[in-house]
Amino acid sequence: MKDYKVYCLDLDGTVFRGREVIPETADFIQRLQQKGIEPYYITNNASMTQLQFAEKLKSFGISSPAEHIMTSSIAAAKYIKRWYPDKKVFMIGTDGVEEALKSEEIERVYEDADIVLMGIDRNINFQKLATACLEVRKGAVFLSTNRDLAFPSEKGFMPGNGAFTKVVSSSTGVEPVFIGKPEMHMLEAIQYEIGCEKENMVMIGDNYDTDIQAGIRFGVETIHVNTGVTPMEDAVKKEIPPTYAVENLSFWEI
Repeated sequence: MKDYKVYCLDLDGTVFRGREVIPETADFIQRLQQKGIEPYYITNNASMTQLQFAEKLKSFGISSPAEHIMTSSIAAAKYIKRWYPDKKVFMIGTDGVEEALKSEEIERVYEDADIVLMGIDRNINFQKLATACLEVRKGAVFLSTNRDLAFPSEKGFMPGNGAFTKVVSSSTGVEPVFIGKPEMHMLEAIQYEIGCEKENMVMIGDNYDTDIQAGIRFGVETIHVNTGVTPMEDAVKKEIPPTYAVENLSFWEI
């Protein structure tokens, strides 16, 4: 087992499952913090703000600085700030996306946008989708927080941001740049901000197709935990398996 300087943990399925904390992960985080290491948390969920996620972690007994929570909306705002400085954004999304743009002092507009950014919006309607299509057709850069076609709820699976993104991409013929996992942009944003070397970073997650793939695409080592989506026996048989596979994080020595 290797010591890393930067530990990046997926949330749902790795730190908690729905409304229940995964105790082995909570203990692992505590062990890291006792050694002076504050982990980062990586989530495709663009609907909540960093503070809202910090409060959710607190409800599980996990203390985290809000700035150590990297949502796909935060990563999207940082991506725009870095690669498209001073550009105006037409946004579809909720508090998570809106607060992320504000935090990077990015101007929001409702027409003549340089960039269209789509995040999950439970109040989506024809007018919002139509405006996104019109702006993309006029040449706006097209970004989307994640590819998720559906997300679970107490009633079953609901349409996710990826499903609404497909409406705009199908209508315009323009494929967006996706920011969330399995793309590498969230990990890249962390590395860019703190200036660490890739060999000192590790991505930890339960979902091979998102968490582990994000680490592989970015070129950092990965730890698969058998606490969520992808069974360990399937993860280790992949063409590019995770660097490590453990039942849960109680098996990881620090």
